[in-house]
Amino acid sequence: MSQQVEQFFENLWQDYLQKTPSAAKVHQVLGGGAEIINDHVAFRTFDIAPVRLEKLAELFENMGYFANGDYHFEAKKLRAKHYEHMDKNLPKIFISELMVDEFSEDAQQIIADMVASIDPRDVEDDAFLYSGTHWKVSKADYDKLLEESEYAAWMSAFGFCANHFTVSINRLEGYDDIEQVNQKLKDEGFTLNSAGGEIKGDPEVFLEQSSTMADKIAVEFADVTAEIPSCFYEFAKRYKMPDGEIYTGFVAASADKIFESTNAKA
Repeated sequence: MSQQVEQFFENLWQDYLQKTPSAAKVHQVLGGGAEIINDHVAFRTFDIAPVRLEKLAELFENMGYFANGDYHFEAKKLRAKHYEHMDKNLPKIFISELMVDEFSEDAQQIIADMVASIDPRDVEDDAFLYSGTHWKVSKADYDKLLEESEYAAWMSAFGFCANHFTVSINRLEGYDDIEQVNQKLKDEGFTLNSAGGEIKGDPEVFLEQSSTMADKIAVEFADVTAEIPSCFYEFAKRYKMPDGEIYTGFVAASADKIFESTNAKA
């Protein structure tokens, strides 16, 4: 791993810890201080220049990543791609983008104004991926977006950052399956995302996933400060395919439910 890539993930992790105070506790509970290998890191964006999915992906391609899967989420009006690196110690990258023109004119306008405040030159630097918001929206605009899309509302509040990191259970000392991990987390007081069941997927699709519900943190909107869900931690167990290789992709039906870890509406 080059020093530049190592530094990027360290900066990304530190930014994530600021938004996800529980992440350090997850590390302590599951790792006991030992290193934890992350399966993947997820990012969110809009399908508007200069922040389209493929544009953000260039920053990872410059680090040696390559595209290896396409996904569609019709109900949430999202598309996504995942990227992998030859160095298996580096996490996979999952980038999704909101198909903005499928929303109301009001929502489209709020999002267009947000994106318009981004300097396209900033998007050329990998630090953009943990640069947060480049705008201030009102709480009313956040609520308006929330009525149509949890994802859009989350983006308005947090912008560009790691939406979640994901512990690789395959490489986690002392745990053999996802049930053990979930039970340990619940014993320690964590709330898990139960949308579609606590465990999404199964060995039949070669991937099982679970996640905490997002932490709530104070966000300064243009007019008020409010506590809203920020980021979460995911856990993934991968299985061998018939050819003997470990599955490296994602399962859209499971990812669809993982998105709900940031749900602000009960």
